[in-house]
Amino acid sequence: MQKKLIAVCLINFLIAALMGLLLRYQFVQPLPINFRYLTHAHSHVAMLGWVYLMLYLLIVHYFIPDKKPIYKRLFWATQIAVIGMMVCFPFTGYAAISITFSCLHIFCSYYFVRLAWKHHKVTSMPVRYLLKSSLMFMVLSTIGVWCLGPAVVTLGQASAFYQIAIQFFLHFQFNGWFMLAVLAVFVNQFNLGDTRLFKRFFNTLITATILTFALPISWFAYHPIWLIINGLGVMLQLLSGYYFLLFLKPHWTEFWTRISKPTKALYGLALLSFILKIILQTASLIPQVAEMAYQYRNFVIGFIHLMMLGVISGFLFAVLVQKFPKSDTSISLNFGIYTFILGFVSTEVLLMLQGIYYFLDLGMLPHYYLILLLCSILLPVGILMFILNLRNYDTKTIKTT
Repeated sequence: MQKKLIAVCLINFLIAALMGLLLRYQFVQPLPINFRYLTHAHSHVAMLGWVYLMLYLLIVHYFIPDKKPIYKRLFWATQIAVIGMMVCFPFTGYAAISITFSCLHIFCSYYFVRLAWKHHKVTSMPVRYLLKSSLMFMVLSTIGVWCLGPAVVTLGQASAFYQIAIQFFLHFQFNGWFMLAVLAVFVNQFNLGDTRLFKRFFNTLITATILTFALPISWFAYHPIWLIINGLGVMLQLLSGYYFLLFLKPHWTEFWTRISKPTKALYGLALLSFILKIILQTASLIPQVAEMAYQYRNFVIGFIHLMMLGVISGFLFAVLVQKFPKSDTSISLNFGIYTFILGFVSTEVLLMLQGIYYFLDLGMLPHYYLILLLCSILLPVGILMFILNLRNYDTKTIKTT
């Protein structure tokens, strides 16, 4: 896994974070930019430039022993698509050129799935199941993207069809492709065999991932049956979390004692965020909570960032830091890690607290937008510290376990 390729992913993340910072600055001092267009750029670069490409590198590094040149060429082709979206979306929104780059990224992802499916060599059954299912969810999620065109032509962007197509893509990207790929990389560190306990975890998790899509459907095409299906999915998700803890328990003490404090902090962030995600989805069983989550944008943004920054980025950062021994002695890297965590926690608290204020008709928190902006500065600062410390990394020391 080359240092410069990791740097590309982190620079994409930094640019996405700076775009997010600019979006929050808009509420403090408006600028002559299109807020919606910049939001599209921010989300696409964060998801497809940071998470997708970082998972791409980790999957190739850990699970594909024969590093054919095509993987590097495909990485750069995918990065060109990211740059295209990065440049075009802020100025054009969803227009012909930005859609072209989006389609290029999707076609690159299809080719990656084909290559990874063919070339991966994984002896652990749990890891193989998680890896293959993550790739399948990646392909499945893109159905939502292909439905957007017909939805606009037939019913328009305000239609339930259009909104559900967007939610389909987001749900199966975050909860399917991203989440399962991260778990595959994480579980790869443990010597796990083909156990009945893992199969229970896997089956309940996959079923829960599919069934919980019923909640966003209910936002745009309400029917009581969707809430019942979501409720079943949430209960299965709780059960999968319980099974996850059980099958990791025998290996956890040895794993936890051999990693550094900053790595523990990042894994702690990811695991606590994952638990909080499950708790929030469980709370959605209460109809008032489900309605509140949809009506107030603060909760929607907070939940997306909980998954994106807390669960997924927390795991990705932890895996990177864990595999670089020199990071243990780097004061600046440790500063960056804790700065990122502080930025994430503080912005999440503010978003949720303001959402509660709205729900209780208490108005705005004093200086809410300014404080949110100041806390948000911590996120790109933390990412920048990580990038600057890459020069100290010796990628030859990375080991698979």
